[in-house]
Amino acid sequence: MNGWMGKILRVDLTSGACSARPMEPSVAKDYIGGRGLGIYLLNQEVDPTCDALSAENLLIMATGPLTGTGAPTGARYMVMTKSPLTGAITCSNSGGMFPTEFKRTGYDAIIFAGRSETPVYLYLDHEKAELRGAEHLWGKDTHQTTELLLSETDAKARVACIGPAGEQRVLFASIMNDKHRAAGRSGVGAVMGSKNLKAVVVKGKGRIPLADPDRFKAFNKQILDTFQEGIKETPLSLTVNGTAGVVMVTQNFGVLPTKNWQQGTFDGWEKIHGEELTRRFLKKNSACYGCPIGCGRKTRVDDNRFAGEGEGPEYETVYAMGANCLIDDLAAITKANYICNELGMDTITMGATIACAMELVERGYLPVEQVGRSLKWGDAEALVELTRLTGYREGFGDLLAEGSYRLAERYGHPELAPVSKKQEFPGYEPRGAQAMGLAYATSPIGGSHMRGDPAYFELFGVPEPMDPHQWEGKAMVTMAYQDLSAIIDSAGLCIFFAVRNLAAKDLGVAPVGILEYLNAATGADYTLEELMQAGERIINAERLFLTKAGFARKDDSLPERLTKTPAPTGPAKGLVCHLDEMLDEYYKVRGWTENGIPTKEVLNRLGLS
Repeated sequence: MNGWMGKILRVDLTSGACSARPMEPSVAKDYIGGRGLGIYLLNQEVDPTCDALSAENLLIMATGPLTGTGAPTGARYMVMTKSPLTGAITCSNSGGMFPTEFKRTGYDAIIFAGRSETPVYLYLDHEKAELRGAEHLWGKDTHQTTELLLSETDAKARVACIGPAGEQRVLFASIMNDKHRAAGRSGVGAVMGSKNLKAVVVKGKGRIPLADPDRFKAFNKQILDTFQEGIKETPLSLTVNGTAGVVMVTQNFGVLPTKNWQQGTFDGWEKIHGEELTRRFLKKNSACYGCPIGCGRKTRVDDNRFAGEGEGPEYETVYAMGANCLIDDLAAITKANYICNELGMDTITMGATIACAMELVERGYLPVEQVGRSLKWGDAEALVELTRLTGYREGFGDLLAEGSYRLAERYGHPELAPVSKKQEFPGYEPRGAQAMGLAYATSPIGGSHMRGDPAYFELFGVPEPMDPHQWEGKAMVTMAYQDLSAIIDSAGLCIFFAVRNLAAKDLGVAPVGILEYLNAATGADYTLEELMQAGERIINAERLFLTKAGFARKDDSLPERLTKTPAPTGPAKGLVCHLDEMLDEYYKVRGWTENGIPTKEVLNRLGLS
């Protein structure tokens, strides 16, 4: 095989056995890799009704055929499992250097099955796999764990690990690789912790084979030359200010979630904007393997109250811990971000859960005595303290560790949780960006913009603008972006580059550039229709898993705050999200029933029956 390494490693944590098997060429082509391969394996081996934290669940790490090839931003891997936060699947995406090193070991994917009786880590030295004891690492944070593992394996290896949050099974614990990169959402770190798996260390020696190296090289040069020419006069905002630069965009559109999603504008937005992060804390940019953008932020805070050093924060962190909590102290937000990275937690759910707690206290539903300290809007010290407590499940942090839905439900008001399928939303308010509401509701992992991101056309005009307040016609373009995202995730690319540079320049966003890369790398001879169908197949395979787990239209939902209460401020003032109308249209264009179930005709056409 070319592009693909052609092998899957299975690690039975219960017995300690590691075994390799070939990846079937037909599966590789039909599901591409990464996210697609992950859902194929989950559907083959996991009971959708199982307890996510039981030994019966699988944890799958998978690269794509373009991971590590030199394709721009070809540096991604996916973590696939059943989520303890949502009960649905999750496909959590991360970049950095780990994914390429992982692939160079000779494997496209690792399946972790069962549960070890004692803490262990996997050391994958090229094709040699070995489980080693990790008792001495248990309780260490992700930075400490990484340093210790590099010292006892190979200084040039790469590490993905969990911190105390994963060990304590915080329901939104993440897996951190290269210290600062996160497979962040839906509790993949909790699943890893439930298996007593502390880390995965990879050291690769293999070359990633290409079917047609000359064709690949020529197309790669064409794409990079075009990209560099396009940013000569106007440097990319992502490069200059990182993703935190999006704060200005969402504020101007009135879709910056503020005060636990009560409104879409924040008076203190300029204090948390990407320009302010660059001015105050940026030390240098960082980039994943093969990335020409370099949106990563290496930062340092010298403020005595919140001193620290690391990477970030990203836009989603700034929204969740900033505007959503009415906190305009960027030093505190950055410090809380560092803590999340070190302890291994999703910053979106962390910030959103604290914001939910703030509103519960304000309304008198949550006695402040149970918090153990005062908790008011804008309390920067509370943000930092509660983030740390959550990572260790100490005090009130033990309740925050369950996420906003379970917290709000505990105190009788689940309607105050900003979730779909019990997962907190990223930072785009759907009353002012209608398609985002549809994307949140229909995402297979719960509230997420990375499983199909309509913000590209609604807010950024990529590839062309579409009125964000209009709900009619949004189903078709949302579906197109979801299918494209499935292809991007499965190929091993980053969405930041691929949407803008490797898709057709119309709202159909056909993956024309990805097609050329994949055919040059793999020799699979995809037609455009076959590749687009692969994206559709992946989406429907994920929906099939959800259907078997009991999910249907009732779960493709948004809080009434967004669908029935008009936005009180900004350009979206007076608007609600028209989810029900969009859902009817969406199910129709998907070929699903009115209850959101894929029909036999669709499943048969895609080979999923």
